[in-house]
Amino acid sequence: MHDLARYALICQSEGLMPIVEPDVSLSGTHTLEEAIDVNIRVQSELFKAMVDHGVFMAGSTLKPNIVNPGRDCPNSYTLMEIAEANIFVLKQSCPVAMKGANYLSGGQTLNEAAARLNVINRIKGNCPWNLRCVVTGPAMKMRPCSRRTHIHSFSFSWSQALQLPLLQLCAGKGELVAPAMTTLYIKELKIASAAALGQLELELGKGDHQRKRERDEEQPIDTSRRRVLDYKHANKNLR
Repeated sequence: MHDLARYALICQSEGLMPIVEPDVSLSGTHTLEEAIDVNIRVQSELFKAMVDHGVFMAGSTLKPNIVNPGRDCPNSYTLMEIAEANIFVLKQSCPVAMKGANYLSGGQTLNEAAARLNVINRIKGNCPWNLRCVVTGPAMKMRPCSRRTHIHSFSFSWSQALQLPLLQLCAGKGELVAPAMTTLYIKELKIASAAALGQLELELGKGDHQRKRERDEEQPIDTSRRRVLDYKHANKNLR
């Protein structure tokens, strides 16, 4: 974290805005409750290091992972639970001076990442961040979210989630299929843009985390059950 803080300070000393990336891996069997605890600890440590090094926080950009249970987590979680977990982590650790968060895809598919970002933006209310996503690659600029009900923005910084489907179009062909890639890329950007605005229309169950056995058997999870995570006591219970 001190290296990230020093990097941020060097960027600012040269007139650049630093992008700080505290990325927690999606790999593993950790629960959403454990992910909440770890992400709060990691982000808090980063922000403290930045303040200690004299970084101008309002002149920095946060590029975190979306808080998720591990890919092989045995528990199932709804899309709403995952979105609420992300808002909770930001409220617990992120300085309001930082204007937003540009989420990584971090191993999620485009549909998973977009569904989660979409609901995060829908439930954020008047929280002091604008949660968007920033695309890396040819399409760097995104429309900002509406500022009528909040101050800052939540967005995306997805390269793998956008680029892998494009590369898969070329698999076994020995050449680029530019027209098909262009069509798909535009479709992907429309999905990402709608998610950044909280305007993506979703089918029931999209973006939920299915426990590994359910994914392997391709069985839908019971979305009628609504479990409320006790975030306030998550850290205490993990110690």
